[in-house]
Amino acid sequence: MYLYMQVRAPTRPPYNLPMTLLLAHGAGAGQSHPWMTRVVAAWAGARVRAKTFDFPYMAAGRSAPDRAPVLESHFASVWKDQMSQAAGPLFAAGKSMGGRIASQVAARNGFDPEPDGLIFFGYPLHPPGKPNQRRDKHLPDVTVPMLFLHGTRDPFGSPDELEALVRTLPNATLHIIEGGDHSLVALKRADPNGDSVERAVQFAFEWTQRLPRANRGVVKGLTS
Repeated sequence: MYLYMQVRAPTRPPYNLPMTLLLAHGAGAGQSHPWMTRVVAAWAGARVRAKTFDFPYMAAGRSAPDRAPVLESHFASVWKDQMSQAAGPLFAAGKSMGGRIASQVAARNGFDPEPDGLIFFGYPLHPPGKPNQRRDKHLPDVTVPMLFLHGTRDPFGSPDELEALVRTLPNATLHIIEGGDHSLVALKRADPNGDSVERAVQFAFEWTQRLPRANRGVVKGLTS
């Protein structure tokens, strides 16, 4: 069993300004869920400013997600509000549905400013048990680098399915979490220290450091 597969990841010196990341929640739980706060804490450990938000349905206390145009519009609006004044590198991320919505916004060039990359925590390639209901038609239209963090026990897409997908996307990287579920939480035998989520974030951080630097990520007169 492979541990990870990386596809055409460019190598560049690290950014020299603080990185900011906007993380969207999944369909069933909002920004205050323990998984979300765990991931934010992991990013903070890498000195990354991770921000979160609730989609409208979650803020209103409803269980059913809003339709895709509403979710996309809200993500784009929060992104612009939170990131328009940021000086360093910017990344859009999401757990499950949140990641899918981030990719849909990026596919139509809806982020302003443009993110330096997208990070997917358990991309929902298809509903469990329904491999023909794919959610990847728009992904070739995404022009920024993408990182897929995916568990081997994720029912929303098998490692083989994700590997085949990523091979078709020139700016994509896949990192497989051995024993990980849809939340990247691994079985104890595969993750005796219980830190599979934190290690996934660490991999993601290292991936961001290998990407080409946007102009806003470089301070004039400084070298890496």
